[in-house]
Amino acid sequence: MEQKELTELLRQVADGSVTACEAALRIRALPFEDIGYAHTDIHRSVRQGVGEVIYGAGKTPQQISGIIRSLMDNGQQRVLITRLSAEAAEEVKSSADIEYFPQARIGIAGGIPEADGIGRIVIATGGTSDIPVAEEAAVTAAFLGNEVSRLYDVGVAGIHRLLAHTDEIMSAAVIIAIAGMEGALASVIGGLADCPVIAVPTSVGYGASFGGISALLSMLNSCASGVSVVNIDNGFGAAYQASLINHIKGGNNK
Repeated sequence: MEQKELTELLRQVADGSVTACEAALRIRALPFEDIGYAHTDIHRSVRQGVGEVIYGAGKTPQQISGIIRSLMDNGQQRVLITRLSAEAAEEVKSSADIEYFPQARIGIAGGIPEADGIGRIVIATGGTSDIPVAEEAAVTAAFLGNEVSRLYDVGVAGIHRLLAHTDEIMSAAVIIAIAGMEGALASVIGGLADCPVIAVPTSVGYGASFGGISALLSMLNSCASGVSVVNIDNGFGAAYQASLINHIKGGNNK
């Protein structure tokens, strides 16, 4: 049940077209559905405004298909599946109608909605090697109803590439800065932008980068104000947070 459906149900109780007992029976089924290998959280969109997201890694295609079916049968209009391999996606497609985004490793059932955020989310990467994480962020942000602008390969090794996009940076509602190596991109962008910057360290880099720990520590120690940091390679988490910011009512629409 989506928030709009719950609101409509309560309106029907108020006008007498649905009894309180009938409404209670419908709401009682909301918290979760036990499908054996998963307890699908069919109440999440009512609590958080966004339905349950499926983490695809470690799940069989049959399990993913079953979870999609459970969620959509219980009123969730769209389902996002992250970390979904191309091979698993092909198997899921045989029993569920999904669109697959290979660079992002994301599957979507129910399509991408029209953007309804207050502004635009800009996603910037230090290098081309960071694009898979950036695409996870970009597709997730679009799925959550945001306008997205991509600035790829604009790292500090050639900072003029970033400065060529100053207007886009300064007009953004939220910026997601994605970089490996030493992770300096977030600090540079943080010093240019007047909006929240969400930094995503990636596991891109040579041995001393320690699989992204070096970039993570650099971003956590950023001298730029307004920079927050998510986990290594967590494009999804950055996009989810950016979407929450971009949907705050009364925000500054740029």
